[in-house]
Amino acid sequence: MKMQLATLRPIYEDAPPFATVYLQALPASPDAEHEIRLRWDELRGQLADAGTHQEALDALDDAILTENITAVQTEGRVLVANRHGLLLEEDFDATRDGGDRAVLGDLPALGDYVRQRTRSVRALVVLVDKERAAVRREVFTSAAVLDSGKVSEVEGSATESVHKPREGAEHHRRMQQRSDEAAWLNIRDIAEHVRAAAATWRPEAVVVAGEVQGRKLLLNDLPAELQGIAHEVEAGGGIPSDTGDESAEESLQRALRSTARQITLDRAREQTEHFGSAQANGLAVQGAENVRRAATLGAVETLLLRYDEDAEAEDELLRAAALIDAEVALVGTSVAENVAAVLRYEAPVDQMDVQPQTAHS
Repeated sequence: MKMQLATLRPIYEDAPPFATVYLQALPASPDAEHEIRLRWDELRGQLADAGTHQEALDALDDAILTENITAVQTEGRVLVANRHGLLLEEDFDATRDGGDRAVLGDLPALGDYVRQRTRSVRALVVLVDKERAAVRREVFTSAAVLDSGKVSEVEGSATESVHKPREGAEHHRRMQQRSDEAAWLNIRDIAEHVRAAAATWRPEAVVVAGEVQGRKLLLNDLPAELQGIAHEVEAGGGIPSDTGDESAEESLQRALRSTARQITLDRAREQTEHFGSAQANGLAVQGAENVRRAATLGAVETLLLRYDEDAEAEDELLRAAALIDAEVALVGTSVAENVAAVLRYEAPVDQMDVQPQTAHS
């Protein structure tokens, strides 16, 4: 998805220097608290040696060395602090498997964080069979679930059993017909519940998992607008019992990560096509200097970064785009210096002679 950089604008408008910390998510262990303390001690030392304000270090101490410190180990963290305190704290891993990192600079180092956010998928996840469903709101990426909401249960209103008899006699045929009608009635109720949930949650995807026949029936009964964003996954089994089914949940999580990966690639492909069309109409630029000049004119609508490649002057360009309330997205084609932009209007960047903005301007 595109990310609105206006959410980061208060950080960029605060006072440098900024300490940016990335903590990689690692498996839970009995020694998680000790391990996090060792990891943070190493990063803290690096920041202190670089001249980080004590107020920033104290704020990071409070955020990382919490009562629920094991969660820091298993979820990962992205944090930004300055002498005024903590400016950003997100509980997910944006390290690209590159390990822990701490940076002190005139600008926060938020490129990896932004990439991870643009890869996130806002979804309704529906575990369904022919009688009932469990619906939950989730935000996930190809690496992790970022946010998981409360599960809502919906029971179909059919009074007949959905289970078909195996014999082939006439009365059994009628029983089979009644079971089909019961399943249809239940699925209709579930589809209405999903429609209502989508109206308030506004998901980018509806992921349908669970028992095979139930999910097929639901996919056919969803409103057209939800069918267009629906993804069927062969995971989850039946509806989880009260005791929970750990293997089924793990299977579902793998399926969600795979779905997020595919959605992210599709988005990048669509954004690449949009960039090509904009370029053909004089409404796109590429290369760090041209993008910076367009931002100076307030012309950048969407800043485009490569999926897994750092851009030239990335931190400066993210700040410039945030200050004019631009969006950021990922592009799937090669662009000069790994950065480009779709413009709000045609900007004469080749005629400008503008000195680079500084973090203090």
